[in-house]
Amino acid sequence: MNKIVVIGLGYVGLPLARLFATKYPVVGFDINKKRVSELMSGIDSTLEIDEVILKEIISSCHCGVNPQFHQKKGLFCSNNLDDIRNSNIYIITVPTPIDEYNQPDLTPLINASAFVGKVLNKGDYIIYESTVYPGCTEEDCIPILEKESGLTLGKDFKVGYSPERINPGDKVNTLSNTKKIVSGCDDEALNKISQLYESIIAAGIHRATNIKVAEAAKIIENTQRDINIALMNELSIIFSRIGLNTYDVIEAAGTKWNFLKYYPGLVGGHCIGVDPYYLLHKAKQKGYHAQLIGAGRFINDSMGTYIAKQTVKKLLAANKHLLQSRVLILGFTFKENVADIRNSKVAYIVKELQSYRVKTNVIDPYVDMENVMHEYQIEVIKEPAGKYDAIIVTVAHKEYREYGEEYFLNFSTKNAILIDVKGLYKNQIKQLSYWSL
Repeated sequence: MNKIVVIGLGYVGLPLARLFATKYPVVGFDINKKRVSELMSGIDSTLEIDEVILKEIISSCHCGVNPQFHQKKGLFCSNNLDDIRNSNIYIITVPTPIDEYNQPDLTPLINASAFVGKVLNKGDYIIYESTVYPGCTEEDCIPILEKESGLTLGKDFKVGYSPERINPGDKVNTLSNTKKIVSGCDDEALNKISQLYESIIAAGIHRATNIKVAEAAKIIENTQRDINIALMNELSIIFSRIGLNTYDVIEAAGTKWNFLKYYPGLVGGHCIGVDPYYLLHKAKQKGYHAQLIGAGRFINDSMGTYIAKQTVKKLLAANKHLLQSRVLILGFTFKENVADIRNSKVAYIVKELQSYRVKTNVIDPYVDMENVMHEYQIEVIKEPAGKYDAIIVTVAHKEYREYGEEYFLNFSTKNAILIDVKGLYKNQIKQLSYWSL
């Protein structure tokens, strides 16, 4: 029987563990005790899994720890290394962030590999889903597995790579109906891993020729998107100086069948805003300076500061005194309708406005206020407090789409400005001063 362990229970690991648990015994392992406790109580703070579904899949096997657990399908979450020893398939889904210098930080991946290495037995399979640069699995991870286990790849255990394609908050393009790329260290591993994922992925799988191809395929998915958004962001800066609304231009250009409708905006999160740096790192190792990718990253990383400076210019143009001005920011998550604050570029807007000593309030119905304070030292309030000279809508939450101009007028000063980053209120604002990318 396949006895599966999923290492890392975040936005990627939990949906994967939940889906596998409909067919197999699954242990979800995470070093975060609070996260494990919440999940075992049927609570998912990421909002990716419905509470009823989570409780059902947890309760279906909630009969304690091994070995009894391994006799029936379902999900058991733990932070105890002993609970994963009797498994034979280990799937690693931990984050792969960047450090303060935009260099890959493989610490979570290395630690997860060491954890698995300590419990690895002959005949086991290890599958990596974390996004990495081509070569990372074989060059950085496998040596750790061999060192910690005393076993040899190919002879004693097998390794594969199947990049995650989770889109947080997306209820249409789900894990099950999105084609899965799979790869293995040899033909036997490829066949085994393919059969495993075919059992849960309705959309089917694509067999990559080798692990490096699978790693590269994942990283260029996000790099391609990053560069296209960077082009739109640069165009928005140009069009702003010309006096054009970028969304109007895109709408007109989009009437041609082969025009790709990418839009300007803030590029945060753990994928698009991070993964290109892994490819830049690998390119530099190979002696090549990837200019286009680097330029795209620079443009997208600077958009928060650009929006803040445009806000300051609009305040000054409206004869507002900066030291007396108040700005309200609606939205802090990296994208709409999710609780994910990782790599939020809204923080750049807040910090830049604060550097001008502009008083700033932030509201977001999805975020955990304590987490925002812990990660960014930024306070999030529950509702508008008084009148504001400028309002910046940064995220297209479904709640914000329903707002009309009257809503903003309720807490706006005279000659207030509405900064509409996502173009939600284009052609709807008549009384407030309006600006969009």
